Amino acid sequence: MTKFPIPDVDRVSAIIREVAESEILPYFRDLANAGIREKTGPADLVTLADEAGERALTPRLLDLLPGSTVVGEEAVSEDKSLLDRIHGDAPVWIIDPIDGTLNFANGRPLFAVIVALACRGETVAGWIYDPCDGRIATAVKGQGAYLNGTRVTVAPSVPLAEMTGALSTRFCAEDLGRQLDERGRSLGPRVCLSSAAQEYLRLLDGRAHFSMYHRLMPWDHAAGVLLHAEAGGYSALFDGSPYRPTVLNGGVMLTPDRASWEAMHRHLFG
Repeated sequence: MTKFPIPDVDRVSAIIREVAESEILPYFRDLANAGIREKTGPADLVTLADEAGERALTPRLLDLLPGSTVVGEEAVSEDKSLLDRIHGDAPVWIIDPIDGTLNFANGRPLFAVIVALACRGETVAGWIYDPCDGRIATAVKGQGAYLNGTRVTVAPSVPLAEMTGALSTRFCAEDLGRQLDERGRSLGPRVCLSSAAQEYLRLLDGRAHFSMYHRLMPWDHAAGVLLHAEAGGYSALFDGSPYRPTVLNGGVMLTPDRASWEAMHRHLFG
């Protein structure tokens, strides 16, 4: 349980919007000035917008919550030890300035800003903001999930053959990837957007039933898993244990309810 006041949700939302408008969108579809470069390979990019967005968000979020700290994707790429802050006692802001950088760099409007607030390994609040269409998803643990201020719930459960969603095999073992691809063909349509944030928004607005991910970097999933849970969804790691932002390996699967999760897990892994 948190022992600090969670900052006003709308104030955090306003900061995220302001930073996206001033530091991120000016670079969108302006490749000459975006400063795109590879981090670990051609599918793992960083731009000046990623760096500028994280630099602008960091001090403003810290000012909202004295005594807090930050774990940002771009800062961690330079200093891996910063991830240890998630295990500490201080509240920690987890920032992904642009989730979907590959889309951003290629001029596709499928990216978003993700911010989560965690304490002692538990996510207590989350935000996902799409700067292109203005949608913002917000949640505080135990208070429901909201999309543009309207409370939302996940799509109702349906048979496996009708379940649509994102089934990523990136970052998993080759044999497991082949198995998931083969067994996933008997599910409904798969929609992978190269942005976890955009896929979480699809879960929240009822356009998708499930998502599955490997390699659980906290800036990709801490906010989204909380938002999904607060919208009534069910998620768990592949071994059935609860997701926490301190978990970096393995995978997580999200479905409308526990029965759907168990049925999909049997189908894909059994």
